[in-house]
Amino acid sequence: MIRQGTLELIRHTPLVRLDRLAPAEFQIYGKLESIQPGGSVKDRAALQIIKDAYASGVLVPGKVVVEMTSGNMGAGLAVVCRQYGNPFIAVMSKGNSAERVKILKGLGAEVILTRQVDGKEGKVTGRDIEYASHIAMELAKKRNGYYVDQFNNPSGIRAHFETTGPEIYSDLPDMDAFVASVGSGGTFVGTSRYLKSRKKAILCVAVEPENAAILKTGSIIDPRHIIQGTGYGLVPPHWDATLADDIIAVSDRETVEMTRRLCAEQGLYVGYSSGANVAAAIKYAGQNKDIKKVVTILCDTGYKYTL
Repeated sequence: MIRQGTLELIRHTPLVRLDRLAPAEFQIYGKLESIQPGGSVKDRAALQIIKDAYASGVLVPGKVVVEMTSGNMGAGLAVVCRQYGNPFIAVMSKGNSAERVKILKGLGAEVILTRQVDGKEGKVTGRDIEYASHIAMELAKKRNGYYVDQFNNPSGIRAHFETTGPEIYSDLPDMDAFVASVGSGGTFVGTSRYLKSRKKAILCVAVEPENAAILKTGSIIDPRHIIQGTGYGLVPPHWDATLADDIIAVSDRETVEMTRRLCAEQGLYVGYSSGANVAAAIKYAGQNKDIKKVVTILCDTGYKYTL
């Protein structure tokens, strides 16, 4: 199939059965978001956000776009903004992987790194994100730019309600459960809302880091973990608890082990959030004998990490 431009590479990703990882009792399917041009599921939100900003008149060609990012949204925005003719500035905590900085710069973004408040290298906390967001917001004001504000931007939810959910349901309407990690909450909320609008019986399960499972436990043991881009130890502004039939917590050890298995056994070189999602999906299906088909998100490529 011929695509008429880079933006047509966003969306319409395949589901792949993870036949090497799940036991015979049930099937796990991963939506391969890592093959999009920015390398992650955030390409969908980036495209929708920029399209909606143009439609509302708050963004025009040549106007600078600024966003706080852990890397994935930044990469998506770098791709989309370049196609629309907007300079893009990514503001990112130093705790994120160096690979993400290289990718952002390679995609044409200007990158500004901010200090960590209480995290450490490879482990970004909610307070690190809050500080980077403050810097991004001030920079947008100074440059008279458009501040994306992904955590509060409803277009992120819309992207998954209008694309991710319909794509999954079209490919596997007899699915029993959907499992996804929570960062800004866009993927889980938008996709789950659509799936439940089509079939209320579909169980939607959120995924959090074991020691920062604020949605599950209401508290945080340690905000530092390896699942970059998710589990910031805060309740996302658009979080809708009514959509979550359950919440599964995964440890760093489980995440690393499953990520390595995805790479080595399944042949899918994906990042830690994908490993967390698959580990949680297998754990959940194993605990619920009536579940036979589970869909999860393979969020991004492993090239953005030091695996």
